[in-house]
This record gives sequence, structure tokens and C-alpha cells, in this order.
Amino acid sequence: MQPQKENMEIINEDIVIVGAGLAGLATSLALHRLGIRSIVLESSDSLRTTGFALALWTNAWRALDALGVGDSLRQRSLHFTRFQAFSADSGLPTAEISLEADDKPIDYDSRCIKRQEIVETLEKELPPGTIKYSSRVTSIEESGLYKLVHLADKTVLRTKGLIGSDGVNSVVAKWMGLPKPVDANRSAIRGYVEYPKSHGFEPKFCAYFGSGVRIGFLPCDDKSLYWFCTFTPSAVDYDENIEGSPTKMKQFVLSLARNVSKEAYNILDRTSLDSLYCAKLKLRTPWNILMKDNIVKNNTCLVGDALHPMTPDIGQGGCSALEDSVVLARCISEAIFAKSLQEGDQLCKSIKVGLEKYAKERRWRIFSLISTSYLVGLAQESNGKVISYLREKFLAQFTIETMLKMGDFDCGKLCQK
Repeated sequence: MQPQKENMEIINEDIVIVGAGLAGLATSLALHRLGIRSIVLESSDSLRTTGFALALWTNAWRALDALGVGDSLRQRSLHFTRFQAFSADSGLPTAEISLEADDKPIDYDSRCIKRQEIVETLEKELPPGTIKYSSRVTSIEESGLYKLVHLADKTVLRTKGLIGSDGVNSVVAKWMGLPKPVDANRSAIRGYVEYPKSHGFEPKFCAYFGSGVRIGFLPCDDKSLYWFCTFTPSAVDYDENIEGSPTKMKQFVLSLARNVSKEAYNILDRTSLDSLYCAKLKLRTPWNILMKDNIVKNNTCLVGDALHPMTPDIGQGGCSALEDSVVLARCISEAIFAKSLQEGDQLCKSIKVGLEKYAKERRWRIFSLISTSYLVGLAQESNGKVISYLREKFLAQFTIETMLKMGDFDCGKLCQK
């Protein structure tokens, strides 16, 4: 049934972005840098600052530089000098890679930063009024070349370009007909620890792999650490009933870390109960990304987790969302400014050209990220005797190098015409 059109007030907007998370804010800012106005619809009544921290690799920092906020965020984070891997079975080191640039062909820029600082920095760079809070999308419909976006407060927006950045359970992706993300058959518990004074840890990424588990911790700054524990429930005798109890979640994580290392155990033990978060991992099946209509459809497209939820095994969820924003804004800008000043249907058609170019540029990159992340996770967590032997002798080093290689991507600059 089509939404009722009688007596409804329609507001015209050139570009509407659904979701004021990392991808939505970055996309709006990228468009703003290129002189293109957009509005961002956010269902909550304020900026969503939930979530602890993100590991951002070289590609993410290149995107943040393109957005004009990289240097500001670098001042609030530590540059990693090393990546160390250990066996989750024995606690012994299995691989180590220096991230210093002296003898490396790539100048790695790898850091962990609080999610709140990223989204607040992006939000402050946007023109006032860009984000429309308490704006929950209830339905979307076609209106010729345009889209009508219906909100819960009965407002209707008529837009030439609709961008879905509304997460794994995206309303926009559902309207486009994109299949739902699938269960990765793994879960993650994440935590954040604040120290009253300096925590004393080196600026390095430490991770423990094996026995169905990945445990890692990363310093955000001199006083805080972010940690993660991803696991295969069937391999560690996991009881899903603990997800509603922070106390039981913490006890579970500590039981996994007890034989890993005293250092990791102490970090987990120090975590307060209100700084724990548990979630089942989902991913978009990579072959769905190869179909153009699953990325762009009739002047509508997707970015970030709405498009490509993936397992966190190469740390590219947030990083790839930032890539999306820069590439999408540049494609739209190039299409719009390829001709003289445009309005109405002509502008709508130009935006469509930009979205289709974005889909073409991102398709194989996203396919590669989703596939690589899933396979790296299998290699890091599997607990069979053969895979455990190969991981400790070869795969640990290989998977770290793969993570760094996938992060060595340049989304390009934002050059205003």
C-alpha cells in the first residue's frame, strides 16, 4: 500500500543521508567540502556517541586527511610502532612486525581512537542544521526521478539523491531489496579501560589468536585502552544467556584469557561492568556486492555498515566507511560539475551518474575486504591441530601482513571544481 499523499507537506532537498553515524557524518562532510549541501536524518534525539574505540589503519587516516580532520584527531591518539601476535594456547609470541617507516616501503599510520571523538569532530565541521535529529524514516517511495522519504513525525522529504548510512539493519537497504546480512557464527565482546594515571603500555597492537578466540588490546592514549575478544561460541562452550549480564560476560572473558597472559588478564579484569559490550557478528555475503543494483538503485545508494557489514578481523569496518564517504562525494561532485549549473531533473540525472560511478569504483574493493576479513578470522581463531600448527609457524605472520596490506589503500583527495 502506498503512503497517503493527501495534505502532506513536502520539503525539497537535493541529497538526503539517513543515519548520523561515522559513515553518514563523513559523507555529509565530504560533500560539504566540495560545495554540495546535504542533510542528515538521525532517528535519535542527539549525536550517537556509543561504542568505545576504533582501530584506524593507514587508509582511514588518508580519508580523514581528505576530510580535513586527520591532524586534529592524530593529536588525540598514539601512533602504533609494532604489531605483535601471540598464541592463545601457549601465550608465546608467534609473529611481530614493526610499523616504523625507516625500512618500510609503506609509511603506516595505525592508531586507535575513541569513537566519540571521531563523530564529534566530524559533526563540528558540518554547517549548523545539517543534522536533523529525532527524524526516523518510516517509508520510502518513488516519485518519478525522485524519492519521497517519510518520517515518523509525518514530514516528507523529496530528494534527488538518497544515501543510506543507517547501519546493519538499514531501512534504506531493505527498501532497495538488498538481502539481509548473515550470521558469521561468531560473537564479540568489547571493552574500554580508563587508568587514573598513565597505563604504561607501549604504543603497539597486541593480539592472541587460537582455540576459537581472538583477544587483542590497543592503547588509545596514555590513559586508556580498548580491547576486544571475538570467539566462536561452539568452540568455547558459550552460553548466550550471559549477554544480558555484564558480570557474567566479564567472567566469561576472564575465563578465556586466564591461560593467555597475565597482562591481558589484568586489563580485562580492570574493565568496569558498564564498559562492556557484546554482539553477534554479521556480514554481507560478498557475492551480493558484485551486483550493481545492490549498491546503487534509482538514485539511492549505501555506505558503511548499511552496505558492507563485515567481521572485524582486519579492522576495516570503520576504515572502509570513511573510504566510501570520500569516493562517493567525489563521484557525485564530478558528475554535477561536469556540466554548467544544473537544477531539477538534470541535477537528478547527474547525481545518478555519480552514484553509478561510485558503485563501479567500490564494488571489488568491498568484495575483497569482506572476503579477506572472514578468511583471516578463520585462520586466526580455528582450533584444529593442523591449522593451529600452521598459524604458529606461518599464518600468524601472514595474517598480520594481510591486515596491513588491506589498509594500504588511498581513496584520493577531495578537490573542489
